[in-house]
Amino acid sequence: MIQEDLVRQIRAIARPVDSADRLISRIGDSHLVLIGEATHGTHEFYRIRADLTRRLILEKGFSAVAIEGDWPDTYRVHRFVQGISDDRDAAQSLEGFRRFPAWMWRNSEMVSFVRWLREYNGRQPDLGKAGIYGLDLYSLHASMARVIEYLDRVDPAAAARARQRYACFDDFGDGPENYGARAAIDLDAGCEEEVVSELVELQKRRSQLA
Repeated sequence: MIQEDLVRQIRAIARPVDSADRLISRIGDSHLVLIGEATHGTHEFYRIRADLTRRLILEKGFSAVAIEGDWPDTYRVHRFVQGISDDRDAAQSLEGFRRFPAWMWRNSEMVSFVRWLREYNGRQPDLGKAGIYGLDLYSLHASMARVIEYLDRVDPAAAARARQRYACFDDFGDGPENYGARAAIDLDAGCEEEVVSELVELQKRRSQLA
């Protein structure tokens, strides 16, 4: 019964993807557009998603592409499409995606899209360039390492404070799932206070550190 109700609800709101023009028309003046896929790794879904994203940038003025990818790995791609990377091509800029399943983002459709976005941005002024950002939360240690690496270059004293705060995670090993399981059982064992303190400092000194 529950399955039948769910099917009826889906049929009531679902629309066939018979035309990209119709999709663009339905999007209208929306500021946020969420594009998913029914299955991971399916070429056709990835191709349609990339084509639709191109049109949103070209025809609707979108300037940010947020993906379900780890922040440090995606930021490498962002630097490439902004023209400030040492990577020689789009495929190399995606090599940071090594955590399974790597093919989620290291695939031919993504390479083509990243290459196109780099070329598109090359024709735009700095304020008109589109970026690509990772929103995934699995890269706990890699993200902390990137923060410290950056602070080491611009403010060694701030880097030392970040190391001290992030040391809270040392007791949980390399797996973020270990931290999650422990914190769920004992809220006082978490590192929230330390992480928030570091975030607040970074936000307050954003213009200085940049």
